[in-house]
Order: sequence, then C-alpha cells, then structure tokens
Amino acid sequence: MLACMLVSWLVGCGTIDTVVRGDSITRQNLNHVKSPCATIPRIYSGVIYDMCLLGGKPSRAALWLGPGPELMLVDLALSGVLDTAVLPYTIFGQINQGSIELR
Repeated sequence: MLACMLVSWLVGCGTIDTVVRGDSITRQNLNHVKSPCATIPRIYSGVIYDMCLLGGKPSRAALWLGPGPELMLVDLALSGVLDTAVLPYTIFGQINQGSIELR
C-alpha cells in the first residue's frame, strides 16, 4: 500500500513532470488547466509547477492529490526535496535552455 501511495505521489509530483517528462508535458498540463503562469524557471521547477497548477481553473489539486490540503503540502515538500537533488542539472538547463515557455 505504501508503495502505491509513493508511486501515485511521484506521478503527480511537479519535479517529475518538469524535469523527467519534459517541456511539452509541462506545457500541455498547465495549458489544460488554464494556468496564469507564462513561464517556469527550470530551477525549482517542480515547486513552481505545483503552484501554477493550483492557480489554474479548475484546480488540479483535487484531481491528482485527492481531498485535503495536507496532501498538497506533501507534494510541495516532495517536489522541494527532489528539486534540490537535481539542482546541478536544472541550473545547467536554465543556463543553456532558459525557462520553460508555456504560451
């Protein structure tokens, strides 16, 4: 059961969506929810992605994390930890590719 919960959080994790899955998935997901964000910097992109999802209409938090704001806090914390772990990679990407354009 714990493994299933971990996998579901990782699938919805902002860092996985922005760093592993690529710019097109990030763009598609945020445009789908009509996020107000126009760009996402690659550095700490997972946390910023989660915040952009929350600003979208309808809020995806209810769809991919289920009920309760405490699960969003878990996802934000997990994204923060993973963003820190991949920081050298994302700094390199920010320098060479710039921010992720969403429009």
